[in-house]
Amino acid sequence: MANRNDSQRDADGIDRRGFLECMAWAGTGVAWAVGGGILSSRVLGQQAKDGDTADFAFVQLSDSHIGFTKEPNKDVIGTLKLAVNKINALPSAPAFLLHTGDLTHLAKPEEFDTVSEILKGAKVARTFFVPGEHDVFTDDAKRYLERYGKGTQGMGWQSFDYKGVHFIGLVNVMNLKAGGLGVLGQEQLDWLKKDVAGLGASTPVVVFAHVPLWTVYEKWGWGTEDAEQALGLLKRFGSITVLNGHIHQAMRKIEGKVTFHTARSTAFPQPEPGKAASPGPVKNVAAENLRRVLGLAQVSYVERSGSLAIVDGTLE
Repeated sequence: MANRNDSQRDADGIDRRGFLECMAWAGTGVAWAVGGGILSSRVLGQQAKDGDTADFAFVQLSDSHIGFTKEPNKDVIGTLKLAVNKINALPSAPAFLLHTGDLTHLAKPEEFDTVSEILKGAKVARTFFVPGEHDVFTDDAKRYLERYGKGTQGMGWQSFDYKGVHFIGLVNVMNLKAGGLGVLGQEQLDWLKKDVAGLGASTPVVVFAHVPLWTVYEKWGWGTEDAEQALGLLKRFGSITVLNGHIHQAMRKIEGKVTFHTARSTAFPQPEPGKAASPGPVKNVAAENLRRVLGLAQVSYVERSGSLAIVDGTLE
C-alpha cells in the first residue's frame, strides 16, 4: 500500500485523506483508463479523447444476491433484470460478462435457477463466474460447482485468454470466517504460479475475484490475507487490473502497476468502512434513490496502448 502520514488516520485506523485520494464512492460514474499503472479519468458524460476506440469491451456484474427479500431492496430480481437491460442497451455488444460472486443469497437451487435464467438474456457471447461466500457457505460450493465449475480447477478458479489479454478468476471465499479476511490458499497459489509461467511480461493481466485483493478495511474482513503472495506472482507484468465485488460500492486504488477496482452490487449498498457498527445492507435508502447506489461496470481494452478503461454506471 502507498505510505500515508499516520497523523491523518482516525482512531479506527482509516486514512480519510487516502480514501478521498484513491476511491470513488457510489454516485456519479467515473470512466478511467490505465496504462503502465498510471490513472486518467473522466466523469461519465464527458467526451472521450479522440482515438479512444476500444478493441473490445466486457461487463462486470457483482453481488446480485438473488433470494434477498429485505430492505432496502425487496426486488433483487427486478434490479438484476434492469442491469441486463443496461448491458443490452450498450452501443456495442460486450465480448463477455464477468460475474464476481454472490450470485445468490442462500445458494438455494431455485436462486441459482433464477440467476441463470436472467443472465441468459444478456447479449454477450459468454459469461464467466467466480463464487461469493453466499454461493458456497451452505454446502461447500457443491451446487455452485455443479452449475459453474465445468472447465475450472479446484474450487472454481480458472483462466482464459481473449485478444491478447490474460484473464484469471480466483476464489477467495472458501475459508471465509465471519468478519475474517478472504483466503486463496496454497493450492490455488501453486496453480496461479504455473498458469502465468509461460506468459510474456508485456501481456495485460486481468484478475477477477469476489473479495478485494487489497485490504479495504481489515476490521470487516474486506481484504484477502494472502493477496500479496498472489500479486507477487504477477509483479513482472506491466499492466495488472484487479476486479472485485463483495463490498457493494465502487472503489478504486492504484498501487504501482496494479489497478484495483470494486463494483457496485445490483442488490443493495453497504456502508462506507467504519461508518457503521458492521457491514450489511444499508436499509435507510429511499426507494427513489435505490438505483443510484446500484450498478455495473463496463471495461474496454485498447491494444495499442495496453490500457483498460472502466466505466462505473448506476442502474438509475
